[in-house]
Amino acid sequence: MSEQSGPPVYGGANRHHKPKPFAPIDFEPFAGGADPARVSEAAHLAAQALVRRGRDSDDPKITRRLVKLADEQGLDAIAEMWAESPARSLPGALWRLYALRAATIQNSERISVYFKAGRDTAQVSHVVAGAAEPPGADEMKQMADAILSGAFDGDFDVALERSAAFCRVVALGQATLADSAEHSNEGHASKLTRNSHQLVKTAEDLEHAANAWRLGELD
Repeated sequence: MSEQSGPPVYGGANRHHKPKPFAPIDFEPFAGGADPARVSEAAHLAAQALVRRGRDSDDPKITRRLVKLADEQGLDAIAEMWAESPARSLPGALWRLYALRAATIQNSERISVYFKAGRDTAQVSHVVAGAAEPPGADEMKQMADAILSGAFDGDFDVALERSAAFCRVVALGQATLADSAEHSNEGHASKLTRNSHQLVKTAEDLEHAANAWRLGELD
């Protein structure tokens, strides 16, 4: 997955099967449109509708459904809507939240290794991300769900900042492991370093989006 289309899927996990039809509120009228402006408008309307639906409801079942949207519809379906949106926009931020959750669920064992390697150095980010101790595979999955849930039933900017902190801890862990593997496995070390740099960029985008949300400027 390229940097433009969102955060890297750690370890190169297989993508979902062919996406099912996906037309959330306010998106269906624009489906299939070739006009980039209309596609962009559709992406923004869909993101706004999704966040509004979650935040206007007190029903935990709705929150769970929104969190598991990519599980049910396929990550590719969400990518079709949002992956090309600017990183520092509402649809771009939502895409990164969903993509990070999917990568964590699919690669929880590997992510827990990266997180453990980075947590002792990134103490502040570790606390902000909010992982349970010890941060094993199950804890990584629980944290991924909790962060995305917070986008719909908590403070959206806090969810973005928690996701950014998570990225920074994992990125630092990847960089640490890359240093250790530099002489024994140069190819693996290079891949870890690239992924680490991409995750830091993703963290920066999420932090910018969080600040924009607080200012009422994230659309």
